[in-house]
Amino acid sequence: MSDDRSQREQIERRLRATEERVRLAQMASGIGWFEWDLTTDAWEWTPPVAALFGFDPENPRRLFAEWLPAIFVDDVPKLHSAVETAAETGSYYVEFRVRHSDRSVHWIAGKGEATKDETGRALWLTGVYYEITDRKQLEARLLALNETLEARLVEIREEARTLEILNRTGAALASELSLERLVQMVTDAGVELAGAEFGAFFYNLVNEAGEAYTLYALSGAPREAFADFPMPRNTALFEQTFRGLGPVRSDDILSDPRYGQNPPHNGMPKGHLPVRSYFAAPVVSRSGEVLGGLFFGHSIPGIFTERVERILLGVAAQAAIAIDNARLYEASQRELAARRTAEQQLQELNETLEQRVMEEVERRQQAEDALRQAQKLEAVGQLTGGVAHDFNNLLTVIMGNLDQLDRILPDDQRYKRAIAAALRGASRAALLTHSLLAFSRRQPLAPEVVSVNKLVAGMSDLLRRTIGEAVQIETVLAGGLWPAFIDSNQLENALINLAVNARDAMPEGGKLTIETANSHLDEAYAAMHSEIEPGQYIGIFVSDTGVGMPNEIVSQVFEPFFTTKDIGQGTGLGLSQVYGFVKQSNGHVKIYSEVGHGTTVKLYLPRHRGPEAISDESIGARELPRGGAETVLVVEDDADIREYTSEMVRDLGYRVLTAEDGASALRLLDAHREVRLLFTDVGLPGGMNGRQLVEQALRRRPGLKVLYTTGYARNAIVHQGRLDPGVEVVFKPFTYSDLASRIRRVLDT
Repeated sequence: MSDDRSQREQIERRLRATEERVRLAQMASGIGWFEWDLTTDAWEWTPPVAALFGFDPENPRRLFAEWLPAIFVDDVPKLHSAVETAAETGSYYVEFRVRHSDRSVHWIAGKGEATKDETGRALWLTGVYYEITDRKQLEARLLALNETLEARLVEIREEARTLEILNRTGAALASELSLERLVQMVTDAGVELAGAEFGAFFYNLVNEAGEAYTLYALSGAPREAFADFPMPRNTALFEQTFRGLGPVRSDDILSDPRYGQNPPHNGMPKGHLPVRSYFAAPVVSRSGEVLGGLFFGHSIPGIFTERVERILLGVAAQAAIAIDNARLYEASQRELAARRTAEQQLQELNETLEQRVMEEVERRQQAEDALRQAQKLEAVGQLTGGVAHDFNNLLTVIMGNLDQLDRILPDDQRYKRAIAAALRGASRAALLTHSLLAFSRRQPLAPEVVSVNKLVAGMSDLLRRTIGEAVQIETVLAGGLWPAFIDSNQLENALINLAVNARDAMPEGGKLTIETANSHLDEAYAAMHSEIEPGQYIGIFVSDTGVGMPNEIVSQVFEPFFTTKDIGQGTGLGLSQVYGFVKQSNGHVKIYSEVGHGTTVKLYLPRHRGPEAISDESIGARELPRGGAETVLVVEDDADIREYTSEMVRDLGYRVLTAEDGASALRLLDAHREVRLLFTDVGLPGGMNGRQLVEQALRRRPGLKVLYTTGYARNAIVHQGRLDPGVEVVFKPFTYSDLASRIRRVLDT
């Protein structure tokens, strides 16, 4: 027994000695042993482990969870991941950082094995921890050294690339003489050297006339990206560049105090490419002239460094020298070209002098002929207008009294036939005066917004009945035709006149074409024709396949009473009426004809640009309206017309007062408050015309109704051939029914 006891004690001494040697070895090497129960988190360890974690070995910490606070929070997931891996593979390895109480940081590596039960579940983790701080520091230094070497290699490669671009650009600029290609090279090179997203070179170009224009070249962006933006101005940000004061470099342009201070955009306009990093350099010639500026942008701040600035300033200097050379070359080429052109022009001048003199003489002769023709037509118009005005007054009395006789004489056929014949003659005379007034541009017009296509289409049946079945009618109506502001009745009369003339020019039958189109008469065309303004017009083109006319006839067709028809077949006023109506409507008429091929008459009516509410009224037959107990004041200086008019108004059932001038009319108005309607001629003697009389009468009697009468367009209520707005008028010569309808309408309005 004693031997066994002594043997056991000896073994225990050796075991303690071995453990002590292992402990000393662990302390000396910094390696500590551990055992970790993964099911209970129980934790057994040797003192070196506590030292590695920065804990006191004499203060026991039995659970691994108590050791976790020393581990960096970022490294705890790595520890858990290593435990999970050990549970799967059986091998445990992890590296993590711990912080000791003195705030020092240490790297620890753990290595061991997992013990599993019969089901394969990990129960224990056994292994060692040891410090790897020195190794990690060495690795960090090696990594930094590698990064430094790589950065230096990148710098070397970048310097080589920069030198290659500079050499390539310099060689290209030295041989390039096209200003456009030159500035594009500079812009492309600048974008490549600066690492910019886009760049622009704004430069001044002087044309042959000596005028300066600011153009630009782009790189890194399509030209459409800047097409809608104005050229940069000398704002606080751009001024330094365009004045040649020096470069501008901003790490973030949005925080630059010079940015965003100028209306209307107060910064980059909407839709501009995003810019944060900004650099601009002036391009200044040897003479000190600012040739332009290089501008570069990037959407990320801090892109353009001092190194980039130095490189781009060198590029700007190269660009200035190249532009100077290109400009000298272009100037010399322009001078040579100008000399060659001058020599060629001098040679041509000598060769064509005689021909040009003849052409100029012919052009002046044509202009003088056109002027004489216009003056002749104007003089004839003045004469015919005055004659027509006097005839209107005479016809008013004649037709009115014939109408009166027809109503009061017994129903005797002899009387009726005589009166009807007289009325037909008077009506033909009225149509004649109407045509004369139309030619002289003195017929009063009542224009309205008219759809020419609709008017032409609506006349188809009328035209077919007028010209007969031997002539085929074709209409070609343009889509989207502009509206016209025109007297629709007069336009219909003009088209009927043209259609009748076309029919007479096709005795064997043929084809009549009426075409509409939107037209533009330019300044060159207007300069060749009198009384026409350049602009947009509605074109109405009436063409026939008739016998045509020679030029000497064409030059006379618009003159009144000129006709190529037999005596009794025409008055010679059809085309002159068309001419006067179109001219009075501020339009233009042109005739083209070729013997044996036909004639085309082109009417140009001004485009209407106001509201397009097109009138489409139809007037049905109505009974002749009569008066009640209303009183009408008739003012007319011609005694015969005054007497006839007053009798007609009385016969219509109205009470009538008469005056021969404005002053007596006002006195009657003051004396007779029962007057409901003032019916006055426009042209009155005594210094007060009809318009002035109405103005004074309405100041005294604001509710007074007014009806004018006139036989002449150039007076106080008609301006430029058009009735003033709101004016009611009955034109001489008027009939019984005309007057009855108009008086009743004015009183009932």
